[in-house]
Amino acid sequence: MSQNRPEKDDPALDAKKTISLPISRVRLIMKSSPDVSSINQDALFLTTKATELFVQHLARSSFNNGCGKESNSLSYSDLAKTAEETETFHFLTDILPKKILARDYLKSLEQMQEEDADL
Repeated sequence: MSQNRPEKDDPALDAKKTISLPISRVRLIMKSSPDVSSINQDALFLTTKATELFVQHLARSSFNNGCGKESNSLSYSDLAKTAEETETFHFLTDILPKKILARDYLKSLEQMQEEDADL
């Protein structure tokens, strides 16, 4: 009796088990670029795996820098602090800006306007 199950030693199945990000989402993000016309399956897998490893590295660095050690968890502000303070992750400061209260933002905006008016 033949069954429609992949073989245990199927390398494609093993490769899919080694990643936890959804490949379909990565494909969708990659296709959103106007420069991308087609995506090779190997390139898709490697991009997905590299993204996963990068996110793990960011999380570990944030945790090891003391951000999450007190509560044994990470928050958005922990990641933003790591992006701001670590040169390797500094390119993420636009994506992970430090959260500030609206009143603090409005205060700094007023100060900037006053400085511009003084010039």
